[in-house]
Amino acid sequence: MTTEALKEAQDARAELDAALTAAGIVLPSLDVDLIAYTDQRPFALVELGRCNITTARALAAALRAGSDPCADS
Repeated sequence: MTTEALKEAQDARAELDAALTAAGIVLPSLDVDLIAYTDQRPFALVELGRCNITTARALAAALRAGSDPCADS
């Protein structure tokens, strides 16, 4: 894996973590997957991991609220 791909994945993970934290949501398993390969070309993945039912519902509610086209009005 290139250092650029790793840095990009780490940055994306940090951005997602900050947005989730601002919404009051914690994904304890949020991490970067360093062993992701396809077509013999390495790439990085952000691993969301597992969460409990309360967190899943909070995440769903945050996504619904963020996708409301009337929210900015």
